[in-house]
Amino acid sequence: MTSAVTTDTSARPGYGQLLRTPGALGFVLPGFAARLPFGMLTISILLLVQHTTGSYGSAGIVAAVTGISMALSAPLMGIFTDRFGQSAVLVPVVLAHSAAVSGLAALALAGAPVWALALAAVPTGASVPQVGPMVRARWAARLEGSPLLPTAAAFESVTDEFTFVVGPVLATALCTGVHPAAGLVTEATLTLIGGLLFAARRASQPTTHAPSATGEKRAFALSYPGLRVLIFAFLGIGAVFGGMQVSLAAFSNEIGNPGANGLLYGVFAAGNMIAGIAMGAVAWKIGPRRRLILGYIGLTAAASVLWAAHSMILLGALGLVVGLFIAPALITGYTMVEQLVPANARTEAFTWLTGSIAFGQAIAVILAGRLTDAHGSSYGFLVPMAATALALATLLALRAKLAPKAPSRIVNASASASGTESTARAEAAPRTEVASRTGVTASATPSSSPAPTSRNRVNERGMGHRVPVTVD
Repeated sequence: MTSAVTTDTSARPGYGQLLRTPGALGFVLPGFAARLPFGMLTISILLLVQHTTGSYGSAGIVAAVTGISMALSAPLMGIFTDRFGQSAVLVPVVLAHSAAVSGLAALALAGAPVWALALAAVPTGASVPQVGPMVRARWAARLEGSPLLPTAAAFESVTDEFTFVVGPVLATALCTGVHPAAGLVTEATLTLIGGLLFAARRASQPTTHAPSATGEKRAFALSYPGLRVLIFAFLGIGAVFGGMQVSLAAFSNEIGNPGANGLLYGVFAAGNMIAGIAMGAVAWKIGPRRRLILGYIGLTAAASVLWAAHSMILLGALGLVVGLFIAPALITGYTMVEQLVPANARTEAFTWLTGSIAFGQAIAVILAGRLTDAHGSSYGFLVPMAATALALATLLALRAKLAPKAPSRIVNASASASGTESTARAEAAPRTEVASRTGVTASATPSSSPAPTSRNRVNERGMGHRVPVTVD
């Protein structure tokens, strides 16, 4: 069976059209306020712990524990969010995070040993509110099937990058100009206020998906192979962030200009922002899977020559190029979640990707730190090179897993005639709903149609499985 799709092509997808989406600003603005502190957390911990212990190594350990804890807890937070709703999860989480950050700051100022600070870093990282994935889940629910969805992913990438530019600058100014603990105190305060404001915007929250009364089991996001492939890709992206942070700082010290670190990392972040803005303004004619692979090839190629840069100008130029290629891979990966994971597991899927970035960043910080201490900044840049090469190889080998799957429905092959008719009616209902939302015109098969007609619409896949044919 074929279907005719009516699409409005008069308006080119863009940021203006995106932000005119009904109800969008109601969650975008408080969402940004709640996400800004995320960019302050790591640098605030580094500066405070280094001040109290006199060791960058100790500060790095505490910061890495925070990042790993966040990466491990983020998917669990996503599962609870999909099941119970964003507000139900976010309110207690921001309260717990504010308390955990305050405890960590108090321990550091009291001169606690590194092991105690590392223990305190566990709840600090585990309670980081996953506001970014929650905002993305709201966009996905509001724009499902819309050509504006890639634009929304680009907008979120630019927002993330902006927080990682502004957050560290604000935290550094507070820690160095006000008090060493001022960065963490401000982070906790902004997280609490921004998180509560965002949680109060209940109207735009996605529908919760609690377990059904029939005992039907809900699939976890990690059970979808396409998401597992994206997790590997995002680990490589996180390694680029972590490796660049450490190696750029080491390079700046080697050339006798520590202040150049901020400029070099700013150029790298600017490349990411520029590419993100461009990604949202372009109406792409190639599929997301090909965009992801092409973007990752460029990212791997750019990251593979960073180690050879021995001048500030060359390293800045290469950092800009690396940033330009991160955005296409990052944005496309987030966009593909809508095709690879059902709505009842999308927040969890987004948190897996966000946690994967954090985990890759934390591991890269440790590895690049050891390499730069032993051999210099050039060896630190080998970490992004190796991580992106491994991730690219995984993408190429498992690219078939990234193909969007048609929704399937498991049906007992020996069902009675009445059961077959019920299945047909159940299959017709979603098509009617989609048609009313997206403008798709399709003729539904009547429930009284004989079995041979029904078989024209499905392919058999194993015993008891009937899978609708994808119509392009």
